[in-house]
Amino acid sequence: MSDIITLSLAEQPAHALIADCIAADRFAGLDAKAIAELPVVHGGRPETLGEFFKIRGGLSSVVRVEGELARVAAIGAGMAGGELTIDGSVGRDLGLAMSGGRIDVRGHAGDNVGGARPGAARGMTGGEIIVRGNVGDEAGARMRRGMIAMTGNGGQGTGVGMIAGTVVVLGRTGPGAGRFLKRGSIVALGPIDRPATFRYACTYHPPHVGLLLRYLRNRAGVTVADRYVVGRYERYSGDLAEVGKGEILHWVGE
Repeated sequence: MSDIITLSLAEQPAHALIADCIAADRFAGLDAKAIAELPVVHGGRPETLGEFFKIRGGLSSVVRVEGELARVAAIGAGMAGGELTIDGSVGRDLGLAMSGGRIDVRGHAGDNVGGARPGAARGMTGGEIIVRGNVGDEAGARMRRGMIAMTGNGGQGTGVGMIAGTVVVLGRTGPGAGRFLKRGSIVALGPIDRPATFRYACTYHPPHVGLLLRYLRNRAGVTVADRYVVGRYERYSGDLAEVGKGEILHWVGE
């Protein structure tokens, strides 16, 4: 049994590569040969993972993926456990409908991080996704549980349709954040374009935000300044077009 499985991108895909077979928990019972034979879809055509990645190790739920993966989609889709580290930027649908485990991206990520499959009522239902960069549109779409944190900016529609869970944005949060939010929290440390259907509730020091940011700093090594950990946050309740039990927490100072 290997301590870690490493996938290194050997051939840059010419088209979108859907690699939803890459999930840490699925690799726990597979050797390198079996991993290489897993199916992917490249430009709409069936291929195998080994045609694009060099694979080292096997029989482990700790996985590292290396390379420029902007054209590689759906990594970590449906993941239920284990640890997946991505050294580089990655394409859309990262952690699609995942239910457990941890994904750590050392780069940017595309649209629909932790989101839902087309037509599905729920997206991410558990686990953690940390992106050390910017994230595309609709991160956390229809999320039910779990946490998504990004050190850079979030795109449009962050947390759209969330039912529960937490999204943390250290940079700027794009327009439409929290639209149709039923429950759950969006924590915005930088500027946020907030929908008009959220209502101001109060300004306070939320203790759970301090605990969450300390966790990100100590457990994941995310750089979070003390002013955010101990700071004051404006709380907005919404989306009032829905049940209105969600919240946007926006940092406003120490």
